[in-house]
Amino acid sequence: MAKKPTWVIDKERAKRAAAAETLWLFGLHAVRDALMNPARARLRLVVTRNAADKLAEAIAAGGLEPEIADPRKFPVPLDPGSVHQGAALEVRPLDWGRLEDVALGTGQGAPRLVLLDRVSDPHNVGAILRSAEVFGAAAVIAPARHSAPETGALAKTASGALERQPYLRVPNLGNAIVTLKEMGYTVLGLDGEGEAEIGTLAATLTERPVALVLGAEGPGLRERTRDLCDHLVRIDAAGAFGSLNVSNAAAVSLYAVTRP
Repeated sequence: MAKKPTWVIDKERAKRAAAAETLWLFGLHAVRDALMNPARARLRLVVTRNAADKLAEAIAAGGLEPEIADPRKFPVPLDPGSVHQGAALEVRPLDWGRLEDVALGTGQGAPRLVLLDRVSDPHNVGAILRSAEVFGAAAVIAPARHSAPETGALAKTASGALERQPYLRVPNLGNAIVTLKEMGYTVLGLDGEGEAEIGTLAATLTERPVALVLGAEGPGLRERTRDLCDHLVRIDAAGAFGSLNVSNAAAVSLYAVTRP
């Protein structure tokens, strides 16, 4: 039998590792929405009696027998300071499929995407997922490395949006941008020195698919990312007092590109 190429072996190992990966979601909202999500693979549910009462409907729908825990000795490997509210759920990460499929949108108007260039804070990404859901973005996309993975902290900040809002982590963000441009997307990079105000430019793109690219606070967009954008756009401020937090910038930008 011919020996498998190294790249095939590495790919199979990565696939097995991904299949074995689990995470703990915590907090009443995050756990409730994960229990109600038929696409979420659920492994273990730990709740206090008080939390079990509050989640009774979701527990029944999820079909997973809960473990009742003493709130003073909550037997779940969470980071210190995690506000679990007496509920934690071990799950497997969601699989949202291929970029090319998700980028097609739902067919209701030109799709909008949010791309994150090395935004690694889970609280920022969770807040961005909430805004993306509110404004109807087709997906939030980030590189597999140097970005926030699915974690309990991200899910709690997203307040349920992680279960409904596609969050794809791709091997290479630049290559993803190239793919989107080939699909007809106009790519707008957020930059404080951008040549156009985002609302003014967005008004000319109502019929076109648009991808918004936001960089990490401080470094901003990387050089290749900037070069691949069709336009660099800015959010005008009332005074010279600095810039918006990346999650706030995402919300403002999504509003600008989704207005009729």
